[in-house]
Amino acid sequence: MACEAINFVLKRVLKEERPARMQNKGYGMPSSHAQFVSFFSITLALFLVFRHTPKPRTEEHTPLSMGSRLGLSGLVMGGAGVVAWSRVYLGYHTPKQVWVGCLAGAVCAVGWFAFTAVVRHYGVMSWVLELPVVRMFRMRDLVVSEDLVQAGWETWEEQRKRRDGGSKKER
Repeated sequence: MACEAINFVLKRVLKEERPARMQNKGYGMPSSHAQFVSFFSITLALFLVFRHTPKPRTEEHTPLSMGSRLGLSGLVMGGAGVVAWSRVYLGYHTPKQVWVGCLAGAVCAVGWFAFTAVVRHYGVMSWVLELPVVRMFRMRDLVVSEDLVQAGWETWEEQRKRRDGGSKKER
């Protein structure tokens, strides 16, 4: 949301029109699409490379290797590049508007990643999670401690085994 708010402010400060084909369609500097895909892809890449700690290998779980995480990061960044390029190709933005959008998204991503790292390092996240209102809404920090996909899979597997085991006993 902060990245989107920054884009909103930048558009009103810079006030650069879109290409001639898109006149009267609002300001084009910076490209919000380019900014968002840059933010998303860089945030995901930073998470996968620096913060993600895969669970150990088990019979049911094979963690992503660092090479796989780097490959996935590259794939997502490549997709972001295609989205950014499409904004110029389709005539919605100038190359400069897209470059500035990518730069703004990258700055937001690195800033957000650094902010969350500091918040975790100094225990602010733990303190916030203990506040009564936060506990009332059952908010928790799953980023560091739990792989949601894996946890969901394991729960489903346990339920399936109980169900299948129960139906075999009835036979």
